Amino acid sequence: MFSLLRISCRTAARRAVVQGPRRDLSEGAAGGGGAAGGAGDGEGMGSAAIAAATRKRLEGLVKKDKVVVFIKGTPAQPMCGFSNAVVQILRMHGVEDYGSYNVLEDQEIRQGIKNYSNWPTIPQIYFDGEFVGGCDILLQMHQNGDLVEELKKLGIRSALLDVEKEDKK
Repeated sequence: MFSLLRISCRTAARRAVVQGPRRDLSEGAAGGGGAAGGAGDGEGMGSAAIAAATRKRLEGLVKKDKVVVFIKGTPAQPMCGFSNAVVQILRMHGVEDYGSYNVLEDQEIRQGIKNYSNWPTIPQIYFDGEFVGGCDILLQMHQNGDLVEELKKLGIRSALLDVEKEDKK
């Protein structure tokens, strides 16, 4: 199982490096003031106000729980391999109580969290309101033991410590 996680997360990391950060297609059009900006651009809240409101909303979400993940799907039914890998790693460590947000249900969160963290891909993981990284980073932390230490700082005892004790008996 670890080899599948390792392969899928490495692939995602390579794709992010090769392709570079993704840009919202509306960015270029919005700045140019052309027809691509769409009707009603000047009505209601401006884009700066919307961005500020989204940022404030995201700040609240990432700080709501000790561990927060933004994934495609839900922990019970992840909709992509990378999101599934994150859920499985947390499950292996016995982390059951965490905030999870399905970016497929809310386009504002999906793009907003990428801008908020300056990280181009989903899933994204936060510990105590601080951005940790994506699937590749969490997998690396799991493999080198750093995840056990980071969870300990959050007051969460990794279930893998109990497995290690049983194996030594």
